[in-house]
Amino acid sequence: MKEGSQPARITLLDGGMGRELLRLGAPFRQPEWSALALMEAPTLVRKAHESFAAAGCDILTTSNYAVVPFHLGEKRFFASGADLAAVAGQIAREVAAKWGTTVAGSLPPLFGSYRPDLFIPERAPEILNILVEALEPYVDFWLAETTSSVDEAQAVAEALGNDDRPLWVSFTLRDEQKSPEDSPRLRSGQMVKGAVRSAIGLGASAILFNCSRPEVMSRAVEAAIEELRSAHIFLPVGVYANAFPTQQGDTLANSDLHDIRQDLDPLSYLGFVDTWCRRGATIIGGCCGIGPEHIAVLRRWLQEK
Repeated sequence: MKEGSQPARITLLDGGMGRELLRLGAPFRQPEWSALALMEAPTLVRKAHESFAAAGCDILTTSNYAVVPFHLGEKRFFASGADLAAVAGQIAREVAAKWGTTVAGSLPPLFGSYRPDLFIPERAPEILNILVEALEPYVDFWLAETTSSVDEAQAVAEALGNDDRPLWVSFTLRDEQKSPEDSPRLRSGQMVKGAVRSAIGLGASAILFNCSRPEVMSRAVEAAIEELRSAHIFLPVGVYANAFPTQQGDTLANSDLHDIRQDLDPLSYLGFVDTWCRRGATIIGGCCGIGPEHIAVLRRWLQEK
């Protein structure tokens, strides 16, 4: 977008596919997690996408978050990862065509969520290239999501090479915010403002924050917008939070099916969304535990506004 331009509207993302698949009765267990539905119940992947599209989202994200060696194992990923990612892309594209949405190609954490210490930069290109090539025919833009460090974002940008579709970079934040005045940080400990500067340098078309508690998102939005303004650059900023309790920095990556907070019903989540939008966010949605019922409430709220 041109410097100084203004967004015409708020863009509504979908919500957490994994929990929606689980709710629909899809197979969901360790270590494959949501990849099992692509393998054993692709019709339920389609149904989950349709649930979010019917709720009113503008964007569907491909359901290949767990199509990585961390979840599938090395042998199975290199044997069938490309095919599974292609199935995820094709299903999302077909649902998007029916409902008039766009498709974001998910480029997920390669070595476990929330664990930047497990990231292996020299192995990232081979894995990312498989995902990018498989998804490429189906997506409108790329979404590097649950990115715990600047190094992870850089690996995605390098893997995309000369692909001319937009890249949205979504960082995940430390949940252990001791006070509202704490400077927001990625799970790597890197400051949000520095991460935003890096994302600008990588050519990101949007900066987002996802898969962290709603309570830590507002400060990140403020910091991102402050950094963009200081650089005299306009990029949209977005949030899609999860419904997990606080995840500590030493959490084992994807080690268990986390509990879902009971206090984040659709109206409670809307309260956080309203704050993010007032502070400048123009892309909103939900991550783990945020379902079609939340997205439907957000859509009605946007229509009323």
